[in-house]
Amino acid sequence: MVVRVYNLQLFLFAMTGGFAISGIVANAYRLLAPKPETDGTKAAYYIVMVVAGPSVLFDNAARSWRKKACSAVAFWLAAALSAYWSFIIGLFGLSLALAI
Repeated sequence: MVVRVYNLQLFLFAMTGGFAISGIVANAYRLLAPKPETDGTKAAYYIVMVVAGPSVLFDNAARSWRKKACSAVAFWLAAALSAYWSFIIGLFGLSLALAI
């Protein structure tokens, strides 16, 4: 039983940590970078979106759901994808922290 609780805690810690990292990167990019117009800025945008994607995806899904522009199934699918993506980013961050 203790192992299951530990695994759940590790999962939740990695997921929330990944979502926090995603939000920090997304907001820093929005504050610092201009709109992507040239090829270089578009490439930088896509590279940043690899990390910032979960936060941006969940934000867009929540806005669409509040405006009634998407169904509940679409919102929850986007939320699940965002959670999984955040978990992967969090696991990567944890493995980097353990390697240091």
